[in-house]
Amino acid sequence: MPAIVQTSFLLVCSNIFMTFAWYAHLKNLQDRAWYVAALVSWSIALFEYLLQVPANRMGYTELSLAQLKIMQEVITLAVFAPFAVFYMQQPIKLDYLWAGLCLVGAAYFIFRG
Repeated sequence: MPAIVQTSFLLVCSNIFMTFAWYAHLKNLQDRAWYVAALVSWSIALFEYLLQVPANRMGYTELSLAQLKIMQEVITLAVFAPFAVFYMQQPIKLDYLWAGLCLVGAAYFIFRG
């Protein structure tokens, strides 16, 4: 399997953990002290790092640092939007589309040529 495919897969998985670590406590741990939420988030984030670090190392063998970063941001938004809508029950806004199009533009310019 090509390194860019493996990198993409690991970054998607990593971002799922990251998104839950960063935001799920807002829904699930509202009644707990902030430090409990922080400890739970850090324990989830460990799995994020166990996927993200090898993904970035693997990706950096074929991609520039800028390409890797833009790819990460596109994946982050692609993971965050469904999380916000389906898990956190946030309304879909047209601004999400515009933000996504800006990232598509960024990906185009960083990967062209």
